[in-house]
Amino acid sequence: MKSMPIKGGRLPERTKLMNHRQKITCLVGICLTISAVCAAAQGPAQLQRDYNVKPVPFNHVHVTDGLWTPRLETNRTVTIPYAFEKCEETDRISNFEKAAGLRDGKFEGTYFNDSDVYKIMEGAAYSLQVNPDRMMRLYLDQLIRVMAAAQWEDGYLFTFYSVPDRQLDKLWTNIGGMHEQYCAGHMYEAAVAHFQVTGEKTFLDVAIRNADLMCKVFNPNARTDPPGHQEIEIALCKLYRATGDEKYLDQAKFFLDQRGRKGRRGPDGKGGLYGQYSQDHIPVTEQTTAVGHSVRAAYLYTGMADVAALTGNMEYIRAIDAIWRDVVGTKLYLTGGIGAAGGHEGFGGHYELPNMTAYCETCASIANVLWNHRMFLMTGEGKYIDVLERTLYNAALSGISMSGDLFFYPCVLESIGQHARSPWFGCACCPSNVARFIPSVPGMVYASKDSDLYVNLYMGTSATIEVADTSVVLTQQTQYPWHSDIRIGIEPQKEAAFAVMLRIPGWARNEPVPSDLYTYAGKMHEKVILKINGRATAVNVDKGYVRIERRWKQGDTIELNLPMPVRRVLSHPEVVTNKGKVALERGPIVYCLEGPDNGGEVLDIYIPDEAKLSTEFRPDLLNGVMIVNGVGRTAKRMLDGSVVPHTEKAFTAIPYYAWAHRGRAHMTVWPARTPEAARPRPADTLAFTSKTTASYVHVSLDAIKDQIVPVNSADSSGLQLDFWPHKGTTEWVQFEWDGTRDISCVKVYWFDDTGRGECHLPASWRILYRDADGKWQPAKNKGPYTAEKDAFNQVNIEPVKTSAIKLEVVLQDNWSAGIHEVIIE
Repeated sequence: MKSMPIKGGRLPERTKLMNHRQKITCLVGICLTISAVCAAAQGPAQLQRDYNVKPVPFNHVHVTDGLWTPRLETNRTVTIPYAFEKCEETDRISNFEKAAGLRDGKFEGTYFNDSDVYKIMEGAAYSLQVNPDRMMRLYLDQLIRVMAAAQWEDGYLFTFYSVPDRQLDKLWTNIGGMHEQYCAGHMYEAAVAHFQVTGEKTFLDVAIRNADLMCKVFNPNARTDPPGHQEIEIALCKLYRATGDEKYLDQAKFFLDQRGRKGRRGPDGKGGLYGQYSQDHIPVTEQTTAVGHSVRAAYLYTGMADVAALTGNMEYIRAIDAIWRDVVGTKLYLTGGIGAAGGHEGFGGHYELPNMTAYCETCASIANVLWNHRMFLMTGEGKYIDVLERTLYNAALSGISMSGDLFFYPCVLESIGQHARSPWFGCACCPSNVARFIPSVPGMVYASKDSDLYVNLYMGTSATIEVADTSVVLTQQTQYPWHSDIRIGIEPQKEAAFAVMLRIPGWARNEPVPSDLYTYAGKMHEKVILKINGRATAVNVDKGYVRIERRWKQGDTIELNLPMPVRRVLSHPEVVTNKGKVALERGPIVYCLEGPDNGGEVLDIYIPDEAKLSTEFRPDLLNGVMIVNGVGRTAKRMLDGSVVPHTEKAFTAIPYYAWAHRGRAHMTVWPARTPEAARPRPADTLAFTSKTTASYVHVSLDAIKDQIVPVNSADSSGLQLDFWPHKGTTEWVQFEWDGTRDISCVKVYWFDDTGRGECHLPASWRILYRDADGKWQPAKNKGPYTAEKDAFNQVNIEPVKTSAIKLEVVLQDNWSAGIHEVIIE
């Protein structure tokens, strides 16, 4: 295929897909057509059952926005071509070619790699609506033909069991772990998007054949075990809305109803439960709390909300509402991210929201947006869009760099420089998810119900919306989220009576989230201002919206001003991690302090409650951002252990989504309010003033002398030095000074994550010192070398005068080890 020159990226130069065109055409029996995309765009089928509130599809919304237009363009010209190129490099696409009989070879990569290709194709389809790029369309058409050729005669399509030969004895034998249905779900979503934009059914037919097979294999009279990784439930609902065939909606509900149900039938006639990790511990209608893997969970909850919204099933509605309240009330990060625990990539307990070790997977943030959008479609309540907007502008947007080719997997809220975006991952779910998510955002801006037209998100857009038996062109002009003024033009095809529902965000009503998990310090006294055709109108908010009902005619305008002072945010008292800390927000944007703007260090800064804050728009910084400036102080630990105010320090805060674009750096979303809550500059102890080196470093070398004492050996919230993945080896840590020091005691607090990781207490350890001839000598210990959990292990030695000491650590066979803190006296 001829490469497509674009800004910052291009479609892969490989021509193999094009070289196979003739063979593929014979196999599939279709001809390559390149037609005008927009002219063929399709809407949903006529449905017997649909959402209570209907979204205005992405292909009916045109974005002309200072923040989102560049993001959409970067996604189109960089992220999607880059992701396709990575799929070529990693054989994700060649697996389909092999399955189609177009080349020989074994399967390459991870068993669920098909899903990444589908997700990128979905994003490419969305992007065709923004720009009907001929080369992108050509590339998609060829991929679809390969996939059609790879599909089995009965509709089965999963390359892991198709390459190098079809493995008939393996199909559906491990749906709890192999992701056949997860991959199929992403294929359905891509096919629906492609059909909506192009009007062509080539890809949709592939999806339908596979979905029909799914219905034959899994039903009350056959297999009754559910997917291990949820996703297909969402996709089946989309397929239902695209085709109008209710069996796909019924199949989505069937899969949901099997979760947590004992006595179901699996591949061996029996069907065991997958457990809480996959939300398969009890039936979904009995679940009330969010548990397990956060992406699986949020996809499950999205699927439940889809089915509830499309069917009105009250059991589903009650269950999904209880789970949502659990998340928003106890498990939601201020950025909108979800998933506190890295061990299982999932939810922790109530109010368990660590910052530096937050998992907050990018995929989970995207899933959280999808879930809240479905909750809105079910109820029409603005609180769900409040959570959606918070997640969109903060957690989700941070997952992708402004250049479009670097990605976060976890999105932490605090760092000492150990975090950076990566160009790709072996498990590339996040980059491919971003590729489809960004261009889907326009489909969340507007919605309608009967004679109500909902304006959910504020961004420069123009949209054509059917409401009250007329077509309305609605245009937004705004510099949101940096500026507070929004102008909306209403142009109905004919004069008509209908209601415009304007969302008044929770942050503009002194409510950061719809729970008491976060609150603002002090009330905002500035009022929301609303004008219709220049005349002030009362702002009466009901369920998050102002309802403006009147006869609208061409030329009518709405002006909305949402005050955006900088707000201080406080956490619920039970969020232990944030005690004594404060976060800064302005409008929907969560801010952070990052090293490049603050002399490198930020964790030792505290912002007194009385510190004045100001804002400044910086067009030259990070593609143009509003920054927050103020003057705080730094905190320092003294030799007696006390923490005291140190020096006055001016600080700058930037939007959280924009951090990590200027190299590895310290960062925090939650700076301290008092010196005691800061991470103070360490006292000038022997350990801190030493030059410290190690045989191998995983996580952080500085952590062993930061004077942060952990809660216990398993606590990783303050970081540690460990030697993973080294196991059964002899490692060392060295402390060196200019000149000699008198040393008589060493204390070590060991790291041990037994139960979730591979670090155990060491088999043994000892202290060595460097003598006057530069040789290492074992210190003469006065007591045993202990290795116990949850305490400092102190060893007194015969006093030595030395310029360096070394801790030699022998790891247990098959296990690694780590160190929280070292004290040298």
